[in-house]
Amino acid sequence: MLQVPFIKENKAVVVARLAKRNIDAAKMIDNVIALDENRKRLQAELDSTLAESNSISKEIGMLYKSGKVAEAINLKAKTGELKETSKTLTDSLNETVENLKDLLFQIPNVPHESVPDGVSEADNEEVFRKGDIPKLHKEALPHWELAKKYDIIDFELGNKITGAGFPVYKGKGARLQRALIAYFLDKNTEAGYTEYQLPLLVNEASGIGTGQLPDKEGQMYHVTEDNLYLIPTAEVPGTNIFRDIVLSETDLPVGITGYTPCFRREAGSYGAHVRGLNRLHQFDKVEIIRVEHPSKSYDALDGMVNHVKTILDALKLPYRILRLCAGDTSFAAALTYDFEVFSTAQDRWLEVSSVSNFETFQANRLKLRFKNADGKNELAHTLNGSSLALPRILASILENYQTEEGIDIPEVLQSYTGFNKI
Repeated sequence: MLQVPFIKENKAVVVARLAKRNIDAAKMIDNVIALDENRKRLQAELDSTLAESNSISKEIGMLYKSGKVAEAINLKAKTGELKETSKTLTDSLNETVENLKDLLFQIPNVPHESVPDGVSEADNEEVFRKGDIPKLHKEALPHWELAKKYDIIDFELGNKITGAGFPVYKGKGARLQRALIAYFLDKNTEAGYTEYQLPLLVNEASGIGTGQLPDKEGQMYHVTEDNLYLIPTAEVPGTNIFRDIVLSETDLPVGITGYTPCFRREAGSYGAHVRGLNRLHQFDKVEIIRVEHPSKSYDALDGMVNHVKTILDALKLPYRILRLCAGDTSFAAALTYDFEVFSTAQDRWLEVSSVSNFETFQANRLKLRFKNADGKNELAHTLNGSSLALPRILASILENYQTEEGIDIPEVLQSYTGFNKI
């Protein structure tokens, strides 16, 4: 959520940057400023009314003590009027505060100045590419056919048990999945991230804190009786660890990592681009999350990007990095880099990670602050990234490492799987 002082001090910049997202925000920004001015006016009137009421109450007490009962009774009528005025002002103030908050919830984050213009993924900017695309044998198959051939993932069984988008991993497929999770966690903890095991359901406040709620309820599975949500990513419970927290400046930076299943209702279109593991309702992901000093968050973002690079380098998968255009950047992010690996069998790039800086957008919702060198509370910056999302990494390994004799296992995973070939 954008801060009102930031909006008021940088109105033209905010409107111009949001225009990069193809949003005409001028009217919304004017309404934010008007509501905030009205909030301040109502607060001043309420404070003045309460102060007058308190002053009169003290005067009434003194009149009673001095035996001036009639004068005290006359003043009590005035305090009654002031109480009614206070109630009216309080109701108006609360309504204005709620309207202001609701409006702020509708405004996305301001894109960083380096974010390219654009309306869709076609306008994203490639900033890095590495790895040779392997030449496969003429009988090479996409991963959903390999999964069936080697009996390692059963999509039909998952459909029977639950529905489309809930695969069942079997035998060496399950072992490879577990190996990837362990390898990613080990790489992250070696890089200084503290491992957490996180809840898979969160309350509404947690969803609001990271920007999934309100307005995105349709993308999350909702347990209605308890008003809880299945997490779409470990970002939600992981970042909410720091909700309503005031850190010391010396506590920064904070880095955590965690593995969770993730649940998203958004899958559902048809075609080869969503077949097999390409898009799921339930999938596994290892996340990295950072809380940073505002002056160091973009250096931290570069560090996170380089960290994900090292993992893909070790897996020896061909990959590229995209700087997302404004129209493809998520609601809460200021700047996002996407990692994509190349699927040779499908002849297309598959997204496997997003690494983002949210600046103060999430921290403002979370009330995540730190006490700076001057002893004042200041909003921290939050960042997160997939390190990594498993389905498309697994799909790419199956497809790019396939041979006529089977599927080779990347060397760095063999000590985790206990086998070197499927």
